[in-house]
Amino acid sequence: MSLHPCLSCGACCAHFRVSFYWAEPVPEALTEKISPFLSCMKGTGDAMSPRCVALEGGVGASVRCTIYEERPGPCRSFEASWEAGEQNPRCDAARARHGLSPLSRQDWS
Repeated sequence: MSLHPCLSCGACCAHFRVSFYWAEPVPEALTEKISPFLSCMKGTGDAMSPRCVALEGGVGASVRCTIYEERPGPCRSFEASWEAGEQNPRCDAARARHGLSPLSRQDWS
């Protein structure tokens, strides 16, 4: 059995700002306040080189989320391309930013 493609990627964690309702059960020490109602994961607000503080490892090599069970809603709902049988252009864009090719249906077999 091959590894889940996301375990050798992590591009989304180093491409997007991860914003969420401030009261989500995410470790507070790993968040930054954006507004009275929004927080984001530390590191993801940097427009030039975003990288979530909870991402461990090298993008495109071997990664893991150190708070996987406590990750915020946007992380829980983000699907990799073809994971659910459909392409996700946002996944493809994140991978491209890090020099990775888009995932294909074959990556999930």
